Amino acid sequence: MKIREVRALSTEALEAQINDTKEELMKLRFQLSSGELSDFTRLRHTRRIIARLSTVLNERLRNPENEENNE
Repeated sequence: MKIREVRALSTEALEAQINDTKEELMKLRFQLSSGELSDFTRLRHTRRIIARLSTVLNERLRNPENEENNE
C-alpha cells in the first residue's frame, strides 16, 4: 500500500485497516512459530504497512486542521 493510497483513506478507514493488518501480522507470527511460513518477507512488509498507517493516523490526530485542507 503506497502512501498516497493511505492518505486518501478516511480516519475511520485508517483505524480499521490498522486493526486488520495487526491481525494479519499476528497470524503470520503464529505461522512462523509453527514452521508453516515460507515467505518471511511478508512479516517485514506487514510491519511497514502498519507503520505507514500509524504515521498518517498520528499526523491527522495531531493536526486536525490539515486534514480539512487536504480533503
